[in-house]
Amino acid sequence: MAGDKEHRNTLRQLPAGIWALGLVSMLMDVSSEIIHALLPVYLTLGLGASAIAVGVIEGVAEATAAITKVFSGALSDRLGRRKELAVLGYGLAALTKPVFALAPSIGWLVAARFTDRVGKGIRGAPRDALIADLVPEGKRGAAYGLRQSLDTTGAFVGPLLAIALMWAFADDFRAVFWVAVIPAALAVLLLVTVVKEPARDSRPRPRNPLSRANLNRLPPLYWGVVAVAALFTLARFSEAFLILRASDAGLGPALVPLVLVAMNVAYALSAYPVGALSDRLSRPLLLAGGLALLILADLILALVPGLWGAGLGVLVWGLHMGATQGLVAAMVADAAPADLRGTAFGLYNLVSGIALLLASLTAGVLWETVGASATFLCGAAFAALSLLGAILLRRQAAARQKSVKRLDIL
Repeated sequence: MAGDKEHRNTLRQLPAGIWALGLVSMLMDVSSEIIHALLPVYLTLGLGASAIAVGVIEGVAEATAAITKVFSGALSDRLGRRKELAVLGYGLAALTKPVFALAPSIGWLVAARFTDRVGKGIRGAPRDALIADLVPEGKRGAAYGLRQSLDTTGAFVGPLLAIALMWAFADDFRAVFWVAVIPAALAVLLLVTVVKEPARDSRPRPRNPLSRANLNRLPPLYWGVVAVAALFTLARFSEAFLILRASDAGLGPALVPLVLVAMNVAYALSAYPVGALSDRLSRPLLLAGGLALLILADLILALVPGLWGAGLGVLVWGLHMGATQGLVAAMVADAAPADLRGTAFGLYNLVSGIALLLASLTAGVLWETVGASATFLCGAAFAALSLLGAILLRRQAAARQKSVKRLDIL
């Protein structure tokens, strides 16, 4: 009871802008996941693409978003403004949604997915930096956890809508894709009308946030967070392979979106509590717990057969996402100087995006040449390495905290 009351108080204390950004993310995720929940099956069954092609498409799409985040994040630091870039990114993503319904070939779908991810890249780092600008340091875990929970709520509402719409439109993929246009437009409208950027202080802004001098200002703890995030991203390949795993286990095309529903329910329910808890406990320690969940999920998906194995593995995968993604964002915000937060988030996402590209390519090749089990066992091995990295990161964070306390005393 006391814990529930504390969580409610924390939620009430978060600024309205955090709630609005979370709702914007939720609406855009509803739109994206209506499409994303069906796209792997549409590509493989409808257009004859291979698992390797799915891996390439998903990996390139996410890597594109990650590369774009570097420049949009640095630009937001240079301009001292973040909302405008977020609006541009969300707007571009909304404009690409009709292309999924109109695309006559794989090439068009790849182009649409690519452009959609460019929009994600433009908005990602400025939005994440804006969250840190809007909340005090002691509430960052809760703020990032709330945004992640709302974002992920959209990620399971979208597949549920995809299931209902596939039934209503008699498995007409294109008709379902048209519906995805509506929540995307609402997201842009909410961002433009509700979110307010905080006033900027009078300190000079970095002329070139990506210069060597400014990059040297990012502390070793930040680079440690980035290194651990990159390592466990190699274990966390595209969720498209969770869909393929369930499809291989016998789940029909109309019910395939249930995979993302189950994963994202677990994700949404765990993200905010873990984020709020991290404001009181060690973030690296909680991150290590999340990585242990990833190892367990990979082992279940690799070794437990049938739909039961696929379902349980997907649920544990979702719990690991809730226990890691918001934490890492809060750790990046903690470590980076305020005037370089956009750049810090951009670089973090670039490294993670490259790792995701490599992970998705590796997953596709292993799936085609060795089998599904090999894909998930490889993921478990990388997750085990990243768990060791999180333990080292905890020691590094503790050492930095002691150093800061000494300086305060002096």
